Amino acid sequence: MLFVCHANLIRSPLAENLFRKMTSQAGLEGRFEVDSAGVAVRAENQPPFPAMRRVAETHGLPLEGSSRRFLQADFDRFDWILAMDEGVKTDLLSIARSPADWSKVRLLREYDPEGGTGLSVPDPYLDDDDGFEATYRIIERCVARLLEALQGERRSG
Repeated sequence: MLFVCHANLIRSPLAENLFRKMTSQAGLEGRFEVDSAGVAVRAENQPPFPAMRRVAETHGLPLEGSSRRFLQADFDRFDWILAMDEGVKTDLLSIARSPADWSKVRLLREYDPEGGTGLSVPDPYLDDDDGFEATYRIIERCVARLLEALQGERRSG
């Protein structure tokens, strides 16, 4: 399970950490390889953005991890590659090598119970804490629905 945003500082590390927390709470810890990356990382090994860390901590979620670039090898390593927005999805598809790679790329908001396909998770980079809170809530409900979908596949498969 690889979550991908632009710089791997706000949205994708949040999704990664929420997915880890939710899988742990569901008794599924260690069943999924989980990571995050960015398609336009300026500097690797940077911690998550301070404003998102603050908002996540108000929800009892410490944001861990450090930024890294998406690598073409990630197509081999991960079965699910979840893009935070259409631009990121386009970037991922442009470096995909085959239809098998393309089939792994989805938008996270395809799992939003309040929205449909083709929606982007807003990047709150220039927003105040309210913008970061809104992004947190979108990602939280998408990740919860994604996990429900995965659990359904495991039961039926």
